[in-house]
Amino acid sequence: MKNPMFALLGLGLLLAAASAYAQTGAVKANVPFNFVVDKADFPAGQYTLVSFGSSGALMTIQSSDGRIIKAVIPNDCESRQTQRKTKLVFHRYRDHYFLAQVWMAGSDRGRELLHSQRENEMALNYPAQNVVVVATLR
Repeated sequence: MKNPMFALLGLGLLLAAASAYAQTGAVKANVPFNFVVDKADFPAGQYTLVSFGSSGALMTIQSSDGRIIKAVIPNDCESRQTQRKTKLVFHRYRDHYFLAQVWMAGSDRGRELLHSQRENEMALNYPAQNVVVVATLR
């Protein structure tokens, strides 16, 4: 196979569906800027992020028209405080945005996406700023 990670993600999606795991969380957000997740570029717009599995080990990102779908395997992250709002956190380098974290209101645990090679390259040349987009539970 040319891209083993793609095959792994496809297999993960298939196993998640076949195992009949319930959704562990769905977040809806209107992102007012273009952004990047892994190697995929997303235009500004409305997105739904859904975590699957008992631990939320697989997350999908889907545009409101259903045309753009990306599956990612995020890591767990924790905060010292319970989150007041459901939100997406982006890392901004100049005019480039990278989805970094997803938090749900009422929880001190979130989901953190791995830094892509593109983000690592941007981080070498520009300081990062966190940009928060408030979201809603779906």
